[in-house]
Amino acid sequence: MQTNNTKIEINNISKSFGEVKSLDNVTATIKQGSIFGLVGSNGAGKSTLLRIMSGIYRQDYGDVLYDGKTIYSNPEIKQDIIYVSDDLFFFPHSTLDDMEDFYKRVYTNFDSERYRELCSMFRLERNRKITTFSKGMQKQAAMIFALSSSPKYLLCDETFDGLDPVMRQFVKRLIASDVADRGMTPIIASHNLRELEDNCDHVGLLHKGGILFDKDVDDLRDNIHKVQLVVKDPDKLDLTKIHVVDFKRRGSILSLVVKGERAECETFFASLNPIFFEMIPLSLEEIFISEMEEKGYDFANIIL
Repeated sequence: MQTNNTKIEINNISKSFGEVKSLDNVTATIKQGSIFGLVGSNGAGKSTLLRIMSGIYRQDYGDVLYDGKTIYSNPEIKQDIIYVSDDLFFFPHSTLDDMEDFYKRVYTNFDSERYRELCSMFRLERNRKITTFSKGMQKQAAMIFALSSSPKYLLCDETFDGLDPVMRQFVKRLIASDVADRGMTPIIASHNLRELEDNCDHVGLLHKGGILFDKDVDDLRDNIHKVQLVVKDPDKLDLTKIHVVDFKRRGSILSLVVKGERAECETFFASLNPIFFEMIPLSLEEIFISEMEEKGYDFANIIL
């Protein structure tokens, strides 16, 4: 596996289409070998950003650098990048084998043995016209060609949309395997945060063309906790010594979201001599809601 000394740098990217500003001063850094989740509602600018990152669009301002090199009009760098669009394209009347021939001409690292293996694993007929495939099968075909091209960077736009739950998990495992075995760096854009939670170790939230939030998932989870608490006299409870993000009371049960190191939080709540308390992991969606509310945003209006 490759080391994490290389990266993608997105520096102050802006892009407009006529009077419509799609991206506004977007900045992020993605380390190689990281699985980066890009979440945002429809129209947030995810597809535009991925097309700039793949060298299809040219930004109006800013730079996208792969290991310090610009992507636009750079065939050498593009050899290392595969972009799987939400709007899939295959040549008219082509079969999987026809498309394999095309990919082999474009990507010098295309692995025909893996192509045949993946076709078998997905149970897709190589000589059947792709236009006769369902939407889900066409998504599978796109992933077959993407992974068989042995990319260093895999850019996916709504990759799991149209796949059934079993196939979603299978594709996620294949992507994770390439990250572990080859150091591949996937950037996965989705409007569904729950789709990204299982795999991504870094997540960025894009809203109205700008990055609102860009953090390592482990760092997020280590610093925020849900606490269920029962004490003898809740009216006399002093919480001023801890950073409380959210507080709810249902009868004798207190439910809190608190920030801080886990050990410090556990020590504090134990010092209250509670009748009962437990710390429960938050989902990534719950973490994002808390973070956005602290920044003054309505998370539901951003994602939905």
